[in-house]
Parts: sequence; C-alpha cells; structure tokens
Amino acid sequence: MKKILLALAIILSSFGSQAQVTTPQPSPKATLNQIVGLTDVEIEYSRPGVKGRNIFGDLVPFGKVWRTGANSNTTINFSEDVVIDGKTLKKGKYALYTLPKVESWEIIFYSKTDNWGNPEVWNESDVALRATVDPEMLNRNIESFTIDINNLDNNFAILNLSWEKTLVSLKFEVPTQKMAMASIDKVLAGPSGGDYFSAAQFYFQSNGDLTKALTYVNKALELNKENPYWYTKLKSLIQAKLGDKKGAIETARMSLAAAKAAKNNDYVKMNEDNIIEWSKK
Repeated sequence: MKKILLALAIILSSFGSQAQVTTPQPSPKATLNQIVGLTDVEIEYSRPGVKGRNIFGDLVPFGKVWRTGANSNTTINFSEDVVIDGKTLKKGKYALYTLPKVESWEIIFYSKTDNWGNPEVWNESDVALRATVDPEMLNRNIESFTIDINNLDNNFAILNLSWEKTLVSLKFEVPTQKMAMASIDKVLAGPSGGDYFSAAQFYFQSNGDLTKALTYVNKALELNKENPYWYTKLKSLIQAKLGDKKGAIETARMSLAAAKAAKNNDYVKMNEDNIIEWSKK
C-alpha cells in the first residue's frame, strides 16, 4: 500500500511540475500586414484596453515618450524606402514611439527595436525620423488601442493610431512609380546574362535539352563581356556532354585562366581535372 501511495505521489508531483496555467493576456499581441502599392508593411504591437481609465494626459502623460502600445516594442517594418513629411525613411524595421501633447503629437521611428517599452537610455542618434501630427478628437470611444493602415493608394497610405477618444494619423509615401517603371524596363529589356545562365544551368543539371542549354549559356556570355569563369565552366561541361571534347577543352582553358586570375582554386582544379579527362582518347 505504501508503495502504491508513493508511486501516486510521484506521478502527481510530476504532473504538477509540468502543468502550466494559461490565461488571456491583458494586452493581446497583434500583427498587421499590409501591401501599399508594391511595398510590404508589417506592424507588431500589443493592445491595451481603456478599462475605465483616463488615458491621454493621465495613464499616458503628455510631454513624455510613450511606448505606443504595451509590453515589448511596437515595431513597424517597411520593405522599401518610404517618404514621411518630405523626409526619407530607409527600408527596415523600427520601434514606433510617440510623444503625445495636447495640441500635437510626435511620431518617432527608432532604429533599436529590442527594448521592453522605452529604452533605459534614450539615444537621439537612434532616431531615424520624427514627424509631427495633430490629434483628432473622436465622438466615440476606442476601447482597445488600435493601429491600422488606411486610405490605401498606389503611392501612399495613412498610418492611424487610435485609443480612447484620440486619433492621430500619419501619411507615408511609397515608391510604387519608381519600382513599377524599373520592373517594366527590366522585363522589356529582355532577360539578363544571369537569367540565361540560370536557364542553361537548369537544362544541364536536369538532363534537359543540351542544345538549348548551349544556346542559353552562349547568350549569357554575349551579355556579359567579362566572360565569368563560372559561365565558361558551365559551357565547357555542356560541350563535353554534347560530345564536343575539343570545344570543351578550349572553353575550359578560358575558364581556367580566368579562375587563376581570380585566385579561385576550386575552379582551377575542376578545370584542370576536366581538361585532363577530356584530353584522353
């Protein structure tokens, strides 16, 4: 009986040490993903509630930097450079801080994103951009702190922060026109040397149409006058596989010379080994 009770006690003790209580977070985490034109914007933040409290000017004092949410840094990530208030904000991830005031708010993009709330030491050199906006008083109550991106246009959107009866909005511009024109120019200009090289490499490695592979690698070499040694290396392999050992050796020698000049010993050895192999009768 004692042995049974001891075993039961061990089992219950083990269960107790592994069990964890799961409860809702007071400020649930949220993630927002939005495409604006051709720019990806991702926001991660926690959403505190009003819960009967006075927020701005009380819980969130005027004139002091606010973490703009709860818990760890609220972050915003732009996949491309954006323009805010006439100033360029480089693409990347930023902590989003604000400085609420009665008449105006400052929106602050801070380059250090690993703080829990505000940094222990505020470093102005980490401020990537500041913008000033006017708050708007709402005629309704926003219970949960909310960040959204609205008024979507190909070239801009509005970042909104709303809580209690306050809304602040910040316009940011995205480089859609520049990106679209670059894409159009690239496509209409035709494939690049790298595109042709990749196509040739695929045909060769997948035992596809070797004639096409040779055509594509030749086109790659035409478009890249430097004749990269990895281009000529691939061409020599294709020629050898097509049975043109003489041509393969000539091309391999070109690749060998370029690899020696680049001090790439791996390609030097591969070319030397291939030349010896293909020279055998």
